[in-house]
Amino acid sequence: MSNYALRVPESLLAYVRQVAEEEHVSMNQFFVTAIAEKVSALKTEVYFRERQARGDIAALDDWLAASPDKPPLKGDEEG
Repeated sequence: MSNYALRVPESLLAYVRQVAEEEHVSMNQFFVTAIAEKVSALKTEVYFRERQARGDIAALDDWLAASPDKPPLKGDEEG
C-alpha cells in the first residue's frame, strides 16, 4: 500500500468528513472508494468504446433479418 499526500479545499474536506461520518467509514476509506469508483467508470467507458469499434451494423441487420417473425414471449410485450 502506498501513501499520497492530497490537498483538498476546506469546504470539500468538511463535506467529506460529514458524509464519511454519516456512512460510518473513515475519510481514507471514503477517498479510496471515490477514486475506485471514478477509475471504474473510466475503464467502463473505454471498454464500451472498444466494443463499439468492433461492432458491425451490417452484420446486426443480417442477424435481425434472419430472426423469426414471431410475437414477443409473454412478459416481453411492449408497454
